[in-house]
Amino acid sequence: MAPVTAAKKGKASKTTKKFIINASQPASDKIFDVSAFEKFLNDKIKVDGRVGNLGEIIKISQQGEGKIEIIAHNELSGRYLKYLTKKFLKKMQLRDWLRVVSTSKGVYELKFFNVVNDEAEEDDE
Repeated sequence: MAPVTAAKKGKASKTTKKFIINASQPASDKIFDVSAFEKFLNDKIKVDGRVGNLGEIIKISQQGEGKIEIIAHNELSGRYLKYLTKKFLKKMQLRDWLRVVSTSKGVYELKFFNVVNDEAEEDDE
């Protein structure tokens, strides 16, 4: 009797993921340069372990005022994009004022930290 074999493995279907990084709030305040961030992503995203190997696999484009759209035809993690965004904020010394928040699946937004005035609290006492 012949051994039972597993089902035939076909080629893995191509996955297409779409991510949006919304930086419209800090961009409207003129403290965040969206075009520099787009260039940073082009330079730093790794494909197959190599930087600058985007080719046709990953498309990065600027959508409107302060939005960047990343379309990946491979397994690209949202956490990786969040990591690169934090790295860019640290490089530009904006990490103390901005944070990266996931508002929905595949959408990341740059928001200001809620700063509470200590002077106003002292006056109330």
